[in-house]
Amino acid sequence: MVQGIVLGVLFVATLIAFGFIVRTLIRILLLGKPQGGFQDHGRRLWSVIVYVAGQAKVLSQLAGLGHFLIFWGFIFITLGTLEHMLGMIIPGFSYAVIFGATVAGVISLVQDILALLVLFAILVSFHRRFILKPLRLRIDDPGARNEAVFILSLIFILILLMFCIKGIGIINGEIEGGYAPVSRLVSGLFEEKNIDLHLLESVLAWIHHLIIFFFLLYVPFSKHIHILGAIPNIYLRNLGPAGTLSRMDFEDESAEKFGNSELRDFTWKQLLDLYACTECGRCQAACPAFLTDKPLSPFRMIHRMRGHLMSEGRELLKAKEAEGTAIIPGTMTEDEIWACTTCGACMQECPPFIEHVQKIVDLRRYLVMTESRFPSEMQPVFKNMEVNYNPWSLGFSARADWAEGLDIPLAAEKKEFDILFWVGCAGSFDSRGQNVSRALAGLLKKAGVDFAILGTEEMCCGETARRMGNEYLAQTLIEANIETLKKYSFNRILTACPHGLNTFRVEYPQFGYRKQVVHHSEFLLELVEAGRLELGSRDSKKVAYHDSCYLGRYNDILAQPRELIRRVGGMKLKEFGRNQKRSFCCGAGGGRMWMEEDIGKRINEERVDESLGLGVEEIFTACPFCLTMFEDGFKARDVDKIKVLDIAELMAEAIR
Repeated sequence: MVQGIVLGVLFVATLIAFGFIVRTLIRILLLGKPQGGFQDHGRRLWSVIVYVAGQAKVLSQLAGLGHFLIFWGFIFITLGTLEHMLGMIIPGFSYAVIFGATVAGVISLVQDILALLVLFAILVSFHRRFILKPLRLRIDDPGARNEAVFILSLIFILILLMFCIKGIGIINGEIEGGYAPVSRLVSGLFEEKNIDLHLLESVLAWIHHLIIFFFLLYVPFSKHIHILGAIPNIYLRNLGPAGTLSRMDFEDESAEKFGNSELRDFTWKQLLDLYACTECGRCQAACPAFLTDKPLSPFRMIHRMRGHLMSEGRELLKAKEAEGTAIIPGTMTEDEIWACTTCGACMQECPPFIEHVQKIVDLRRYLVMTESRFPSEMQPVFKNMEVNYNPWSLGFSARADWAEGLDIPLAAEKKEFDILFWVGCAGSFDSRGQNVSRALAGLLKKAGVDFAILGTEEMCCGETARRMGNEYLAQTLIEANIETLKKYSFNRILTACPHGLNTFRVEYPQFGYRKQVVHHSEFLLELVEAGRLELGSRDSKKVAYHDSCYLGRYNDILAQPRELIRRVGGMKLKEFGRNQKRSFCCGAGGGRMWMEEDIGKRINEERVDESLGLGVEEIFTACPFCLTMFEDGFKARDVDKIKVLDIAELMAEAIR
């Protein structure tokens, strides 16, 4: 009776202390800026069922099976712990009394089986960490590594103690052995021994429960804070298009700076991301910057920002008027910030749906618009966009020169038409991009499509400026384009650039302009399926298709380009090892097209090296940036036997 009272007091005291800790964590989150817009609660609840209970993203990789077992094992182990603990505090308490012997027995059976599987999963985890050492677990923070081992070891010990306690309970007739096969085997260790089993059970139970109390208070200060942060983060995740950047309000006269430089500049939801990180390392194992020896690791970024938040948050709670510590260079370096290609691979892999790209762009915004601190090669790019509305050093009057002699109609002449062909900067000014524009325009004319181009009225869509952190310039371009687009009557925008596609689809609506947008691979497949374009065959070739990040990962356009390739006879399509939504970035996104890449291996050369192992004669792309990066990569490798073509060029060549 006395030990039950003592245990009850400790249990209540631990819960109270835990409550105060959680309250402090919430207050730290609320140091961030407000963020709302969390509608569609039914879909959010379903997200929790799928991604928390079902562990869908965790199980997208085979290694996630271990986490799945540990997750559910820990839940059932906790149920058993709670039953035993309450049984010590409240004499006679058991699940059998409340739910009946059968239900209690099933809980005990599942608990035993899962606990055994968890032991196996932990041993596998140790083997992976210390023997196999996969890339995603190569963490350069000894503290984080040791903490993970410590937590796993604690869970291992808790399970062993549980089996021993249940085994003794079977001998003492307190537990039905038929529903606890593993514990029944363990009970053999204690049978026919000259031991006071009641005393031993009590000692083991106290050790077990004290570890649980310690664990409960330790979790909020460890990597396992994700136990508290991941579920609400998944519930509050972005339900819209992935990677959509926030719109800045330049009319806010109270703003003292643009962009984010300290933790309080982020929204509370962005800070919740930091609590949610499981430190699984999947983000860095997919990051093209990390994999080519750049200083950026999405995992390290979140890990360090969380450390910054936990250490500084308490100080800011005491003195809210105090100045926050700058994230750059204390927590992240400028080289890390500018290494990102905004490809979204980190977010694609992240189980709790952390949004890394928005944080990086927010930090870029501060460096560009408040500090005017950015790589020198970006200056002429911004200047060109301001003066000539494109990143190249070419006058805007030359934007339609690619179409000379092709009899391509202008929007200003037609006023009303079905399709607006948004040519884009690459399609207008880059020599290879111009070839793609000519090929696509020829196909549209061949199919009898009612289309037009804006010509010199077209400006850069603003995507590159926005991801480089120059939000003001991006908004200037976006608003000017919207005014031009409103002048004409048409049904859809067609573009060959995934970056433009993504911007028109998901970011122009932030500025009040909504219009259906299609990528040229989607539209060309429509024309083929409608019989308006008929494809023939080519000489037999081995070919591969490279998925653009902004086309496949961000916009789910995966099957259409492949189907077009299959519709052209005589070719054998081979897949990259990293393909579709897990495609490897070409290295040009996020404004990297215009920046020097002098740290580590060039990202496009990493992708080119992968393609050389496929044994193909041609690489097809559906993005002007990818096209350029592949051709530059092959030149750097002195390879001229592999040809790089856009999907439109392939079709123009194969058309009957």
